[in-house]
Amino acid sequence: MTLAACGGEDSATTAVSTPSASTPSASTASSSTAAPSTSASTTAAASDKELCESAKKASDDGRALLVKAARSGKAPTPADFKEILTDLEQKFTTAAAAGGDGKVARIMKQFAAEAAKAAAAADPGTAADNPAFLKVGADLSAACKAVGVTATF
Repeated sequence: MTLAACGGEDSATTAVSTPSASTPSASTASSSTAAPSTSASTTAAASDKELCESAKKASDDGRALLVKAARSGKAPTPADFKEILTDLEQKFTTAAAAGGDGKVARIMKQFAAEAAKAAAAADPGTAADNPAFLKVGADLSAACKAVGVTATF
């Protein structure tokens, strides 16, 4: 975010110096400067909500895999839990990286770290049932609810 802000200031400085050289360039510079600022504001405003929607989808995908395993007539295996937790870790890490340093992105990174720890355990399903993982899941659920996305992690 800080780099983006600095980049925006550099563009604005360039746009300000360009208009003094030529009026037609000033119109062009103003138009191109205004469009990125507007989309940057829109993206920033929707960022936490988009992250939560992404997290909800990843969580729903994981639940679907559990349901599929259960419907096969057998209990989910440690390999099933490892697959689900690894998938969550990867999807949360990728989404959180796009979210910068926002609150939801930070919580998603913590969730991804907990999912990775549980996935690496001999019994990932049991390892995921721990206070740290449950707390970060509750924190993420609350943060997402605050931006209008209802999900339980």
